[in-house]
Amino acid sequence: MVQSVQRAARILRELSTSGPRLGVTELAARLGVSKPTVHALLRTLESEGLVRQEKGTSKYLLGPALLRLGNSYLATQELRSRSAGRADMLAEHTGETVWVAVLDGDRHILVVHHAFRRGGGVQILELGATVPWNTCALGKALVSFLPRERQEELLRGELARLTGKSVTDPDVLTEQLTRTRQTGYALEDQESVLGEAGIASPVFDHSGDPVGSIGVIGPVERILSEENRTRHAAAVRDAATLLSRELGAGRGVAWRVTD
Repeated sequence: MVQSVQRAARILRELSTSGPRLGVTELAARLGVSKPTVHALLRTLESEGLVRQEKGTSKYLLGPALLRLGNSYLATQELRSRSAGRADMLAEHTGETVWVAVLDGDRHILVVHHAFRRGGGVQILELGATVPWNTCALGKALVSFLPRERQEELLRGELARLTGKSVTDPDVLTEQLTRTRQTGYALEDQESVLGEAGIASPVFDHSGDPVGSIGVIGPVERILSEENRTRHAAAVRDAATLLSRELGAGRGVAWRVTD
């Protein structure tokens, strides 16, 4: 790997997850390199619009060019383009917010489509949001059908704790992944945000590989109520199955158990 490119990428990740404003000294400490090296990298990133320096503090933030890159990524994301209609119908049917997500390379899921729930009230667009895979139904649904080696790698890695209900025990997570493979859907109970829950199912492509997940997100008392839980789970699983078929997956591919 090219070290300077790797360091530049780490700067962008630090600003996106630890920022939003970090100075040269802070970044140098996080990367474990000298301040002159970090400064040179920041000046290069700034010239390309990938970071910007805040007036008054001299600290750095992410730059506007990243938004253009992000939009270009979304424009070429087949799952997002294919899922928009299904997600909107699922939101209409359940009355809940719907997210479609993919697994990024950093143990998180990335929201590539957000369908608002019907009704009033303030709703914030979460397109581009990232959530640790082990703290959400979308992540568990996707990881459940990954090859066993990849699952074990994710379970051995750092498991985030966002609330007191986040599951960080690999054995408990393994049981949840097994249950998801059996039922076709995963559950989240206040593991990312207190008071919120989720139900999600995996989406497969023409090769039978999981490429993402789709699910409903909302208040725990609605999502996991005795009245709604089974109904929402069936609706989510049906939406995932239909979306998988649109991507070329064969019938029943979602219910195979990975070895």
